Amino acid sequence: MAVPRLLIVNPRGFCAGVERAIEVVERLLATEGTPLYVRREIVHNQAVVEDFRSRGVVFVDELEEVPDGTAVVFSAHGVAPAVRRDAESRGLRAVDATCPLVTKVHHEVVRQVEDGREMVLVGHAGHDEVLGTMGEAPGRIRLVTSVDDVTALPFAPDAQVAYSTQTTLSVDETAEIVVALRSRFPNLIEPRKSDICYATQNRQDAVKELVARGIGHLVVVGSANSSNSRRLCEVAENLGVAASLVDSPADIAPEVLTGDVRVGLTAGASAPEHLVQAVAACFIQAGFTAEEVVILREEVKFQLPSDLAT
Repeated sequence: MAVPRLLIVNPRGFCAGVERAIEVVERLLATEGTPLYVRREIVHNQAVVEDFRSRGVVFVDELEEVPDGTAVVFSAHGVAPAVRRDAESRGLRAVDATCPLVTKVHHEVVRQVEDGREMVLVGHAGHDEVLGTMGEAPGRIRLVTSVDDVTALPFAPDAQVAYSTQTTLSVDETAEIVVALRSRFPNLIEPRKSDICYATQNRQDAVKELVARGIGHLVVVGSANSSNSRRLCEVAENLGVAASLVDSPADIAPEVLTGDVRVGLTAGASAPEHLVQAVAACFIQAGFTAEEVVILREEVKFQLPSDLAT
């Protein structure tokens, strides 16, 4: 009888933008203490948020919950200019933990709108990143979530239309919508570089490699509100492999621990490594042999905000 194997893929877990955002909060906790206010979840991971909350970080939905004159951190997903203006008007010290790749999309949107083009954002309605990006051009940017939305756009075929995308979407999912945009608008203006972030792309490519190596099930460590984690599950499922999203070892279905001979393990870009190791330990305890599968090593680093980079 074959010994069940657990293939733990690399790259996985924290990306440079998440590492930067977490370091921003860590530095402020060390230098300024608590309470420390953060607008929305610093990153979309339950364990990370709960750890910070237990140490005195206060997560708020809106700035009105932050006392005047105190410090507030903007999450890795970015905010609309109106939020920045609100913080300034109330004398809040805003520390920006927005991922630089999200900031790039914001700048691209502003440039296209200022140049008089019709602007389209491909993304998921209600996601924090999408809300921040849409806020760069209220009334001047339309959200597209599907091919049907492309059909419904009220622009002439010869219109000057530009698009950007949410950074954490599935590459395959985005490609289908982009094909529809190109078909409908021959003069479509595309981003100078793909808006899908390097970490999202790398983790999806790594999942495809695991599927190619014959896994029968994929386990993704990540929270339900993490877009890039859910996309990893979808990549596997679209290739015919069952996938499950787990926040912690407690979420692993018993049949996964006793089923497929070869299981793949990865983690979304906001999931900490200690959870990956805890999940791996459950499989090892169940009789699996663990093997690291290195697709590539990531070496991307982002600088801290200038007022913290000391």
